[in-house]
Amino acid sequence: MIQHQIEHKLRTELSSSYLKVLNESYMHNVPEGSESHFKVIVVSDEFEGKRLLARHRMINAILADELANYIHALAIHTYTEAEWEALDAEKVPLSPNCMGGSKG
Repeated sequence: MIQHQIEHKLRTELSSSYLKVLNESYMHNVPEGSESHFKVIVVSDEFEGKRLLARHRMINAILADELANYIHALAIHTYTEAEWEALDAEKVPLSPNCMGGSKG
């Protein structure tokens, strides 16, 4: 449910050519079926000319309610079209190990 909510909000608020939301909760010490750890990969020309911090702030603003109430960890990977084309998709960084705690 939270994963779909994240996908819906990002699709609605951003014009993206590629969006992937991964529930990575299974990789952490959380109850089975939990939705508390996510990775988002977003490719959008709306990121053009914006530094990484500004891009992350855009995502954080869109997902403010989820971050405040449901999500324990969110790995954000943002790219412009040109950056994405130059990147080997297999080299999207892995999410770091969880250090504990949960909102779930």
